[in-house]
Amino acid sequence: MQFNRKYFTVFALILGLGMSSCDKDFEEINANPNSPETVSSALLLPTVIRSTTNQVADNAWGYGNVVMQYTAKIQFTNEDRYNWGPQGNPYSNFYNAMRDINNVIEISGAANQQNYVGIAKVLRAHLFSYMTDAYGEIPYSEALQAKAGVNYPKFDSQESIYAGILAELAEANTLLGTTAERVDGDILFNGNVIRWKKFANSLRLRILMRLSDRQNPSAAMQAILNNPSQSPIFEGTNEEAALQYLADVPNQHPLYTTRSGSFDEYRLSVKMESTLKGLNDPRLFAFAQPTNASAAGVVGAVTAYSGVPNGLGDEEALQFSPSGDPAKGGSNYLSRVGLLWACSACTSLANPTGYQAILMSYSELQFILAEARERGFITSGSAEDFYKKGINASVNYYRARYTLINQPNIASRLVLDDAYFTQAGVAYSGTTQEKLSKIGTQKWLALFFTGMEAWHDWKRTGYPDIKPGPAAFINTVPVRFMYPGSAQALNEDNYKAAISRQGPDAITTRVWWDVK
Repeated sequence: MQFNRKYFTVFALILGLGMSSCDKDFEEINANPNSPETVSSALLLPTVIRSTTNQVADNAWGYGNVVMQYTAKIQFTNEDRYNWGPQGNPYSNFYNAMRDINNVIEISGAANQQNYVGIAKVLRAHLFSYMTDAYGEIPYSEALQAKAGVNYPKFDSQESIYAGILAELAEANTLLGTTAERVDGDILFNGNVIRWKKFANSLRLRILMRLSDRQNPSAAMQAILNNPSQSPIFEGTNEEAALQYLADVPNQHPLYTTRSGSFDEYRLSVKMESTLKGLNDPRLFAFAQPTNASAAGVVGAVTAYSGVPNGLGDEEALQFSPSGDPAKGGSNYLSRVGLLWACSACTSLANPTGYQAILMSYSELQFILAEARERGFITSGSAEDFYKKGINASVNYYRARYTLINQPNIASRLVLDDAYFTQAGVAYSGTTQEKLSKIGTQKWLALFFTGMEAWHDWKRTGYPDIKPGPAAFINTVPVRFMYPGSAQALNEDNYKAAISRQGPDAITTRVWWDVK
């Protein structure tokens, strides 16, 4: 049969036209409006803020409070005895969250919404600083670049990570307020751009102090303080970075729905008890509850509060007797953590909104400034004034929280008089080292339940004196988290390169800035 080119040409033309009409608007027709490929920044922010802040709160409860001996465990005491394995979080949680943070920067940057971009950069800088303080070297410059073909990101040195973090916070401070879009979805500061700027600059001061044994922070610190209109910092407890929880799920504070038995594993520590009682400090009534055996009710005399030593074995911790009388040992003779953090199954006085997850407080900032002034890093203000403001801010904060949850008997006890500040252990007097010790001890008290911050600050300063308990698995206090197994399994070569520079992947290996 003879091939007819004329008919073939016509057939091909018709076929091409048909296929072209089938392809027309294909993507639009097949797009699912109920499953968008891009999500607005306003929808991404709440989940990012909630999930990462809850992780900070969880770290405070499970590790931060224990390793810094605010609390001690009376059951399943591995954390208290430093039997720490690889830590999957915050590593996995934070890197997952940073994908959404990067999406906020990309989406809002394209729309010239610089307030969203600035907020995302503050969040990203905070998460990276939190992780590198805990683990040491981490993927930073090549992190989260799988779309660009980087599947095995290198681990960066802490020195370079912190340079990047400080630069990003400075950039965020510059961006915030340069555009006029309303910020929705901000469950931390309710869209208040100035408060985000204050958080960014307060964080810069924290980080500069963190690096102060490696790098002189004087010029950078003073530059921030010299220009409050461009680089504002927290000016009161009403401005600090603390996530307010709500009455309804999923916005209740994380401990509110904890099982009574799990909540009861953590009790007031002897270290915290002795420090507070030794200073006649009313925060004893905020941080702990009277023992059941004291029958003291919501608030009682100082003798109604008893702690347990850190680092005991399971059996010894569960049966510990503050009086030394075996017949008066066990959980009924040990103080639970204060009512702000209580679970609903533990007491009818628990409140889902009393506890706030603190990322950085005004009180902490004042102690940073006190230390900076005492060490000569800044010339502004008085070290003693900053120190006293830090103490007062901490006590006032807890008075306000207990007032909020309608516990006036506790709130009324949270008041300081002049006699508190004239005590030998509190008065701002003595040698420089004695003053720094007092700053460090008061800062430690103020950092209760502030993630892992007290741990990092202790690694830098050595204040207060923390020693392993008698049943500890190692004879030193841990100074870092081990990398999660996923870091080794999925990025083995870069993991090995990091530990070859940093040291063994062990909880006793110091991070770069920890030189004491």
